[in-house]
Amino acid sequence: MTIYCDESGGLNAGAMTFAAVMLSPQVAADIHARFRSVTGLRGELKGSRISLVERAYLLELFDRAGGRAWVAMARRDTIGGKPGGAVPSDLSVYAALLNLAVGRWLPETGGVCTDVVIDDGRYDPVILGKVREEIQAGLGAWGRASLAESHRSDGVQIADVIANSLFNIAAGSPRAHRIQRIIEPMLASKAIRVAELKDFG
Repeated sequence: MTIYCDESGGLNAGAMTFAAVMLSPQVAADIHARFRSVTGLRGELKGSRISLVERAYLLELFDRAGGRAWVAMARRDTIGGKPGGAVPSDLSVYAALLNLAVGRWLPETGGVCTDVVIDDGRYDPVILGKVREEIQAGLGAWGRASLAESHRSDGVQIADVIANSLFNIAAGSPRAHRIQRIIEPMLASKAIRVAELKDFG
C-alpha cells in the first residue's frame, strides 16, 4: 500500500491540515479515472476548485473503494503562540503535521512495505528533501519516501481533496457546514480519522 500526502490551508487562514491517504496505486488511479469520466474534469483535481457535489462524489468513490486517511490538523487559535509571541511558521507546522499524520499510520501497517508519496509543490525542494529524509528514517527498511508533482499523482490529488475538506471545516469557511455533512459518515466509520496538533514548539 501507499500513503499519499498533501496539505491545505495555513495558519494565516485559521488552520492547516495534512492528509495521509492510504490506497494502492491502482485503486487511486481507478478512483481518479472514474471521477474524471463522470465529471468531465480537465486539469488538476484540487479541493479548492471543485463543487460540493463533485467533492461528495469523489469522497463516495474513495469510501466505496475502501480508502482510509489520517488527517492531522492545526488550528491557529490552538497553536498560535502565546499572546504577543511569534506565530509558528507554516513550514514548521507543515513538518509537524506530516510527522503526526504519517506517524499514525506506521503502527497500523503491520510490517507491510509502505511507500510514502509527498506533494512537492508547496516548499523549496531542498527543504522538502530534508522532510523526505526524516520520513525515510522513520520508515527504515519497510518502505520508501518520495516527492511527487501533484498533477502527476492520482493519490496526491485525492489527498488534496481530503485535506481541503477538513481545512474548510477547521477554518469555518462558508462551505464548512455542507462539507461536514458530506464527510460525517466517513468520520463516523473511521474511514477518515483526525489527529489534532496541540502541543507545538
